[in-house]
Amino acid sequence: MAYPGYGGGFGNFGGQMPMPGTDPYMLPGVYSGSPAYSDSYSSAGDPMWNYFTAVAGQDGEVDAEELQRCLTQSGISGTYSPFSLETCRIMIAMLDRDYTGKMGFNEFKELWAALNAWKENFMTIDQDRSGTVEHHELTQSIAIMGYRLSPQTINTIVKRYSKNGRIFFDDYVACCVKLRALTEFFRRRDHLQQGFVNFMYDDFLQGTMAI
Repeated sequence: MAYPGYGGGFGNFGGQMPMPGTDPYMLPGVYSGSPAYSDSYSSAGDPMWNYFTAVAGQDGEVDAEELQRCLTQSGISGTYSPFSLETCRIMIAMLDRDYTGKMGFNEFKELWAALNAWKENFMTIDQDRSGTVEHHELTQSIAIMGYRLSPQTINTIVKRYSKNGRIFFDDYVACCVKLRALTEFFRRRDHLQQGFVNFMYDDFLQGTMAI
């Protein structure tokens, strides 16, 4: 039985990642220092490596402010508004498996893949090219991503992330991040994959307050 709300096209990013290559995604300049990068990785032949080191700090990781600056300069949001600092924080939290509040190179690559997939999905469902998605379009998008949510849950999501009934790209990404992160948090504890688990209160707070 497929896990409820997990799997399917955009919910789980296991496929090939779109590479930025050159413009408009490649940032000008290359980081000139020689930090001890936390990810054990050979940079040879990977076009993402120079892109990452151009924005990473001396510690070889990217924090929320660096990520916001990086994504704004990359142009990945296209004609949509740049990502807010809060959205960048939860992007990092989604992939911050070592709880440093930052992301290393492999986490950065995974995020880039997710953002490209979410943007493609957003553009696909935004059929009227309004730059936003409405309730029925979000329902369609969530189904495409492989999540099976009740109408009541969809309504809750719309209330949380919409402005006057419309969800902008930044809020759409924030919603996708939280859906993925919380589903993965739940899934890791649902050992029998039955769709329900028992939580310790502290464990629940740690998992949900981090996102």
